[in-house]
Formats: sequence, C-alpha cells, structure tokens
Amino acid sequence: MSNLLSKPWVRWAAMVVCGAVVSFAALNLYEPPAPEIPTARVERRDFLRTVRARGELKSAKSVQITAPQTPDLKIVQLAENGKAIGAGDIVVKFDESAQEDTLVLRETNVRQVDSEIKQATAQHSITDERNAMEIMQAQYNLERAELEAGKQEILAEIEAEKAKIDVEISRGELNKAETNEEASNISQDADLVRLEERRSKALRDLDLSRRYLGSMVLRAPADGIIHILPNNRAQGSFGTARPPFQEGDTVWTGAPIAEIPDLKSLRVEFRVEEIDRGRVAEAQATRVRVDAVPDAVLGGKVTWLSPIATLVFSRLPPEKNFPAHAALDEIDDRLRPGMSATVEIVVQLLPDVLVIPAKASTQVDGKPTVFVKDGAGYRRARIEVLASNGTDIVVASGLDEGEVIALENPELTAAKSRTT
Repeated sequence: MSNLLSKPWVRWAAMVVCGAVVSFAALNLYEPPAPEIPTARVERRDFLRTVRARGELKSAKSVQITAPQTPDLKIVQLAENGKAIGAGDIVVKFDESAQEDTLVLRETNVRQVDSEIKQATAQHSITDERNAMEIMQAQYNLERAELEAGKQEILAEIEAEKAKIDVEISRGELNKAETNEEASNISQDADLVRLEERRSKALRDLDLSRRYLGSMVLRAPADGIIHILPNNRAQGSFGTARPPFQEGDTVWTGAPIAEIPDLKSLRVEFRVEEIDRGRVAEAQATRVRVDAVPDAVLGGKVTWLSPIATLVFSRLPPEKNFPAHAALDEIDDRLRPGMSATVEIVVQLLPDVLVIPAKASTQVDGKPTVFVKDGAGYRRARIEVLASNGTDIVVASGLDEGEVIALENPELTAAKSRTT
C-alpha cells in the first residue's frame, strides 16, 4: 500500500478527489446573502389627485405692436426677442424705399395739377377778354343799326326795311355773343371744378403717402420685455409651431408682430384633454412647474375653462381639447412669456392622511397587501385603500405612520434570487 501511495499519479488523483469533496460541501453549505429590497416609510400628509396639462406662460395684459395699415411692408429691423426695451426704442422698422418713391410721384402729381390750374386760369382770362370784346362789338353794331333804323322817316321804304333787318341781325349777334360767354363761363367753371377735384385727390394721396412713410418705424410705447409673436403666414412643417417674425419677412396690414407684456399679469394658458374635462372646473387649485425654472412650484387656480372644445391638428386624426387659463398666486422674477409649463389641477384633496407609494401595494389572494419591515424580514399587512392617483395610495387602515414598507414583494424577490 505504501508503495502504491508513493507513486506521483496516485497522490495527484487523491488531491483531486479531496478538492471535489470540499467544493461539494461548500456549495451545499453556502447561502447567498438576502437581496436588497427598496423601502419607504408610511407618511402622514395631504393627498392630491390631479389632472396634468401642458401649456405656456402668457401675459393677461400686454401692449401689442401691430403692422400699420400700409401696403408693401417688409421688415428690415426687428428688436431682439426677450430683451429689455425702453419707451421710444425701435421695435420694428420697415423698408421705406417703396413709400419714398410713391411720395415723390405724388408730390409731382400735385405740382402738375397746380400747373394745369394756373394754365387753365390764364386761358380762361384770355377767353373772357375775347368774349367781352365780341359782346362789346355786337352791342356797338346793334346801337348803330338802331340809329340807322331811326332815320326811316327820311329814308326810302326799301332802305328802311333794310335798316330793320340790320337791327335784327345785330341783336342776334349780340345774343349769340352773350350765349357764347355764358357757355364759356360754364365750361370754365367745370374745368376748374375738375382740376380742383384732381388737386384734392392728389393732396389726399400725398398726405396718405406721408402717413405711410411716417409709419415705417414702430416704437415701444412703454418699458418692458419684447416678445416677438409667431408669423402665422410663414411656411412650416405639419404639427410644428409657426416661427416668429424675423427680418426680411413681408407683413400684412394689421398683423400682430410683437408685444410688450405686463410681467405682473402672467398666467398659464393650457388645454384640458377631452377625457379630463368632466373633472376640471373653474376655481380649482393648481400647481405650476415651469420648465425653465425647475426649482419653483407656483400655486394658483383655474380662472377660465372653455365650454367648447377646439380641434388640434398636430396629429391625425385631430384631437379635441378645451382651452383654459390659470392665474398665479405669486410671480417669480425669472418668469417670462412663452416659457413652457406643466399645470397640475387639483381635483381631489384629502388632508392629513396616511400615504404610501402605489408600487408598495400588491395583490395577495385578491386583497391589497403591503410588506412591513419586521426585524430582519417582512410580514404581510392587508390594507384598505381609500384613494389612489396612480403614484400614491391613501391607506384607510392596516398601517401606522412611520412604518417601513417594501416597494416590491420580498417573497417573489427572494424566490427569484434562489433560482439564479
């Protein structure tokens, strides 16, 4: 036997067998550590059930800058969006070249009509003088003919008749001259009226051009923060917001280009989904979180809720929702119009109740159950649920404030750990 053990391969085989035996024993005796279970404490606090909506900050009171009633408007200068602006500073400046050309043309029209009036007046004076001379000559001829006719006692009968004919001819020529003068006066008056109407229109057009030219620069009526509005006629992709006005844009008359909001009257304008409309009402409390100011939660209330749904074509088929406004209890100095925000409308408030995370509850034998920390392990505790909002649960009975509960089923977690 000693000779057999002295052989190297026998000793090597014995060592392998011993190692296998030790490893097998260790595997059977080893117990893995218990898995870590996330936990939470039962809290006593106010419970909220809310409806969420997205919206943006807007000013309830603002001074709007609109395009003047002027044709052919093109923006060549525009104030920077979101920057402070003082009263009298330029907000928008339009291209003046077209209006300047029109002004020069209309000034020329006025001068031309004035020249035509002077020319017509001079021509009328010449015509009046000629008519006066013709009447004077006709009157002279008539008087001479009447004088000749007055001598008919001493004239032969034939000569007397001839003199009478000459009187009638002279009287006819006088009537003709007077008629010509009257017709000439009427024509001259008509010409002057027509020229004066042309002059009045030319002056009106000139005044209009001056007003147009004077409206090419829009200035801020008060101090504030400038907010450039979207160009609703700009081309954009389906479902995206219209871009704001920018330099080079052509503007239609009356278009709202910018506004100077009253920052003290900021509110949230949002839309309530059709499914939530029945749960939301005016005067309900709100909590507002502004994306750009994540550390602030702003209180407020619903001040207006549209009774009529509107269609939103951001997706197909179009969605229905209800526009709404929420006032803010306090205005943070960092807030600006146009900032995106999340609005939570409080539709149910239960004060001073026991609240646990919703994921701590699980169904065991068809009953809501939680697992309460008990020494090194957990015990089952059936609970009565009073309310839930999808995130938290209000517990009517079955738990005490301050107890530590598991956020997942420790029995299932342990079973999974043993099988891996």
